[in-house]
Amino acid sequence: MTISSSMLLLILGCMLVTFIPRVLPFIFVRKIQMSSIVLKWLSFIPICILTALVVEGILTDSDQLISFDWQAVIVLIPTILVALFTKSLSLTVLIGVTLMAGVRLLSGT
Repeated sequence: MTISSSMLLLILGCMLVTFIPRVLPFIFVRKIQMSSIVLKWLSFIPICILTALVVEGILTDSDQLISFDWQAVIVLIPTILVALFTKSLSLTVLIGVTLMAGVRLLSGT
């Protein structure tokens, strides 16, 4: 397998474009003292992002109506219960992925 110089430059460019927005903010913010209000506000960002991802996964767009993806809802309920009782992110993800695979296997989708 050979790799051309243009492909190598493309890979390096993609690496740079991915690296800059993820690492530079941490470098700049590391030396700044933030107030407790800002830190509390920042603590809600992961929850908001996760909620947006989950809601997007549950709702589907059919014609002009919004409907539920019932497979996702069926998997979401026990996954939330596992998250609430165990408070383990890895176990919650493992249970959610396993349940979704099982539901899709049983439904044939």
